Amino acid sequence: MIGVSNKASEKISEILRSADLRNPFLRVGVDEGGCSGLSYTLVVDEQQAEEDIVLNKKDFRILVHNNSIPYIDGLEIDYEESGMVGGFTMNNPNAKVSCGCGASFRMANYRGEVKKCD
Repeated sequence: MIGVSNKASEKISEILRSADLRNPFLRVGVDEGGCSGLSYTLVVDEQQAEEDIVLNKKDFRILVHNNSIPYIDGLEIDYEESGMVGGFTMNNPNAKVSCGCGASFRMANYRGEVKKCD
């Protein structure tokens, strides 16, 4: 359902270890907005909803609300460093168009509400 590269796994584990939460996990989802219409969300959380799907990775858990599954099924999360900065990258086989920064995307059958990126 969602793949995570070794480098992204290391970074996610580091982030979750530094979170001031008892049982943190990475929540992956989709919101309307962004320059292409749909935006990825990656947040540290500890509240699990009944509609969440749990993906157990080697050192951490990913939770995805079942409403987001059609948009991100097959998503590959990576982490890239460039100079003094780094960030997560998303390779989504469902995206027909992605913005230049890679934070938002559009699907063939659902565009979402386009909003200016910050």
